[in-house]
Amino acid sequence: MSGMERDLNILIINGPNINMLGVREPEQYGSKSYKDIEMELHEYSFELGINIEIFQSNCEGEIVDKIQYALGNFDGIVINAGAYTHTSVAIRDALLAVKIPTVEIHISNIYRREEFRHESMFADVCVGQICGFKIDSYKLGLQGLVNFLTSAND
Repeated sequence: MSGMERDLNILIINGPNINMLGVREPEQYGSKSYKDIEMELHEYSFELGINIEIFQSNCEGEIVDKIQYALGNFDGIVINAGAYTHTSVAIRDALLAVKIPTVEIHISNIYRREEFRHESMFADVCVGQICGFKIDSYKLGLQGLVNFLTSAND
């Protein structure tokens, strides 16, 4: 990351029920709590030399507001929109509006689950998609986004 004038600012957005991690379907999502994940991601951000803000909401409109707020404040977004991945045209439109490079992530492998989870409303407007690696999905998404942003700026 040397040679960059400033640290990257990355927004991590978590959608509905992500705050229930550790309680909710541990076979799909693992046993770590949401707080555990937040702590791990903050530690990982130091390793990467980036600044992160972590946001979670169960409300679609609050997620849209946060994406809009990201314009001018963040260089990239990592989003785990949870169930909204499969239904939210509003989140898709917000991502299109701000044009901030975004990586879609999922803790579980959405393609090994119910058929309705195989469709993402915004995979095609994201830089990439990572799923199935439990909490490492966040780390892989952050690493990929940082690589994308720094190579785009070279």
